[in-house]
Amino acid sequence: MTTTSAPAAGTVSLFDSRPFFEKALIFGVQHGLIDQAKLDEIAADAPKGMVQIARYFGSEYLRPELEKARDRIVNLVSLHLQTASAGDLHVAATLLRDHSFLSRSKAGSDMLKALIVMPQNTHFGMNERGGFSDRHIPQLARWSLAPFVEVQAELAVRQRVAQVVDAALWLADQLGLPADELQDYEPDAEAVIRTALLALATRRKALPDWADFEKMVLALRRKDPAAVASSVVLPKNLPPEYHEVVTSVQQSVLADLPRLLDGRLGIRKLFDQTPAFMGRYFWIEDALSEVGQHDRERSAAWDKLTQGHGDDGTLLTLLVCVAAGSAPKTLLTDKSAATLIRKMRKSGFQPELAAAFIRDHAPEQHQDDYARLWQDFVAEAQATLLSDFDSKLSDALSLLRRECNVA
Repeated sequence: MTTTSAPAAGTVSLFDSRPFFEKALIFGVQHGLIDQAKLDEIAADAPKGMVQIARYFGSEYLRPELEKARDRIVNLVSLHLQTASAGDLHVAATLLRDHSFLSRSKAGSDMLKALIVMPQNTHFGMNERGGFSDRHIPQLARWSLAPFVEVQAELAVRQRVAQVVDAALWLADQLGLPADELQDYEPDAEAVIRTALLALATRRKALPDWADFEKMVLALRRKDPAAVASSVVLPKNLPPEYHEVVTSVQQSVLADLPRLLDGRLGIRKLFDQTPAFMGRYFWIEDALSEVGQHDRERSAAWDKLTQGHGDDGTLLTLLVCVAAGSAPKTLLTDKSAATLIRKMRKSGFQPELAAAFIRDHAPEQHQDDYARLWQDFVAEAQATLLSDFDSKLSDALSLLRRECNVA
């Protein structure tokens, strides 16, 4: 394999704008890696691939779509070859020699699909769950024509985000909170990592609810600030791939310590009412636990749970969440409603939990009415919510939108 020396000072270096596939193909022919039989095979496969791509994104019967499909298939193969070979033409030509042209196009497409479903934001509520689906096709259409540099830049950003998200999931799991439950709370991944580091610094074995979070901060405030700073360390069993991102978040915790340890600042006011700290740390939202912790009157507790609303939609939304084993909510988004349905179908729907919830927490004068409302809903809705025939959740979501509060 020959190499080209760098241009001497004062000379002009020509920019080669050819697709990487073309460069690799020509290199392979010139260096005896690709023979005429392989060229004939590529020439036969390329039109088939173009028609398939044109059909996937639009129509194989329109000339503009076929021309765009030609650009797409060349770019998909180029993206795969340049990524897999790290820009080495000899390696890329060998890949062309050893694999079919259509398989390299599919490899490029699979690479982009994986990119598209990677998280874009470290906030769990801002990311979709699940793999690539038809709703992502418009994104794939755009990325299939994007240059290599743009794809690599986007990949680097999303890989960093994915590392933060995965590190938060790992730490939460170490502290007893499974991934599905953590995602249901829709926190910011960095907030989970910050709280996990504080929990480990106080030798806790679980992520806290609000009452335990307050106790944790109070315990830290009783210690010497230098001792607290030295105790905020990475877990010894933290996987190496998470070291960089967790170290970065660790530094932000250390920067927060002067305010966090300031006994003059009320804990609730600092973490739940100060803009710079709101959402910066994570605690499990457990309204029932709070009610018990503060020994409030039943009616006041119920008003807090329902946010002062007594309509049927609010009550049913609250009770459906309880029956599904999730945190009580009075308003669901389409996405959280879908998550709730999937959880019911996976872990079970327990109407008796909601019935007990009414007995234990609803004002006594309303319990009979609420119980009847719940019984009527369960009789009508249970079969639809748990139906195996509703794989796309469309019927179940329509029911929740009609009966509950779904934004």
